[in-house]
Parts: sequence; C-alpha cells; structure tokens
Amino acid sequence: MPTWSALTTLTGEEAARALGEAIEDQEPEPYGVGVFEVEDGSGLWEVGAYYTEVPDDIVLDILAAAYGAKSFLISELPEVDWVAKVQRELHPVDAGRFFVFGSHDADKVPEGRVALQIEATMAFGTGHHGTTLGCLLAFDKLYEEGYRPAKVADIGAGTAVLAMAAAKMLPDALVIASDIDPVAVDVAKANVAINDLEGRIDCVEAAGFDHRRLRDEAPWDLVFANILKGPLVELAPIMSKMTKPGSKVILSGLLVVQAESIVESYVASQFRLQDRNDLGEWSALIMERV
Repeated sequence: MPTWSALTTLTGEEAARALGEAIEDQEPEPYGVGVFEVEDGSGLWEVGAYYTEVPDDIVLDILAAAYGAKSFLISELPEVDWVAKVQRELHPVDAGRFFVFGSHDADKVPEGRVALQIEATMAFGTGHHGTTLGCLLAFDKLYEEGYRPAKVADIGAGTAVLAMAAAKMLPDALVIASDIDPVAVDVAKANVAINDLEGRIDCVEAAGFDHRRLRDEAPWDLVFANILKGPLVELAPIMSKMTKPGSKVILSGLLVVQAESIVESYVASQFRLQDRNDLGEWSALIMERV
C-alpha cells in the first residue's frame, strides 16, 4: 500500500504541538502524526504526518501559515518491509558488560555477557543510538565501581532497555520504567516479557515523575533520563526532590554542545558532575545528588 509523508519545521514546542493536534483533525485523516525537537541546537521543531492517501496540500499550507511553519514537503514513500530492513541494519551492540540484540541475532550472544533482547519491530531505544549506548556504559561504570542502588527509575524509557539492564544486574532492586507515550509503555512491557523480567519491572505511563508509584517510592537511588534537552532542564528541580544525597542520575538525549548547560541546570538543583562520556555528537552525564 502506498503511503505519503508531509513534513514541516517551525520554532517553539507549543506551536509545534498545536499544529500536530490540528493536523490530526483534518481530512484525509493521517494514520500517524509526530512532533519532535530538531536536535541541532536550532530551537526548531519538526511536525510530520503520514497518510494512506494523498494529503490535501492546500489545507496543509493553510495550517502551516496559521502556526508560523514552513510549507509542508509532501512525498510518496516507497514500500519497504521495515522489519526486514531493521533486521539487516540493526546489528548487535556491545556496551560494557551488556550485549543488546534482536531475536535474529540470538545465536551471537557471547558467553558471560548480560543479554538484552530488543525486537526488531521495536527499534527506538535499542542501544544503537549514542544516547542509549552512553547510558548503558555509564551504568556499567557505576556498577563496576561498586554502586548498588536499591531503587531505580527509568524516565522516558522507550523500549525499557535501561530498566532491563538495571533489573538484570540488581535482582533485589525496585525498578520502574515510565514513558509519556502509551505505545512506548506497551513496547516496554513486551520487551520485559521477552527478557523474562515480568514481575521485576513495573511499566507505567507518565510525564516525568507524574505518577503515584514514582512519587510514593521516592527517593530514588538511580534515575535514568534519556530524553531531550528541554525536558531534562525542566526535570532538574523535580529530580532533586525525587532523589537524596548520594543518589546518581544518568542523563542523555543531549548533544555534546548542550552538555554544559545541562550540567549547569543540575548543579543549580543540588547535583554535581561525576562523569561525562561523549560518543560522537552525543553526550551522557552521571550526576550525583549532594
């Protein structure tokens, strides 16, 4: 079945999300709408919509003008077997003691490694992106140094690969994985089951720490937050309240050029920088609550 995409960019999260909501109400109805921050420090946001029939370019241009966006670029997408494509291109990932793989590479897991299986159809947050890899390496370093947190929260969990890494290494720890996207929560639950971790990780839908379980179980000893710069900055004062002196916070989802401003935000909220690891254009930070 042929599909079409319509993409545009504009300045400001509020306007971008409002445009995304407006597109959802148009005809023909899109089967998917995404709103994302362009991670280049420009302040731009991308709004994309996907259709099973040709979208109305005039309606889209009117919407773009109304919200201060550029004209939509409409493209017909080639038919692709995405699962097969991901299986071809998504190779296993080495991250310290962890080995992240898809079911198609189950025979490649080295002996003695902590195996984390992520299905090819669930490709976001698989460990291949520099941010997820950086978080896994940061946790691996903390564990190697003897840190054994009793309570772990994975905020913006996606596939829950970070929560699963914690659950496998910390068999007695309380681990909760949360995400603002209900689809991501379903993905997380599926991966937890695939990795035989049912009953070890609670997967909840929440924006940041806005969930009863996350508030009631605070303070947290270790928090993963692999999200974007804006939400990371907004979380800094809340993160301080959700942790205690000595707690560790692993932050990523940020570009190298954004790292200093993130550190400043967390230092202002009672944290100190313990470690930083830059992988290509991405940075992962270990912050300690003071």
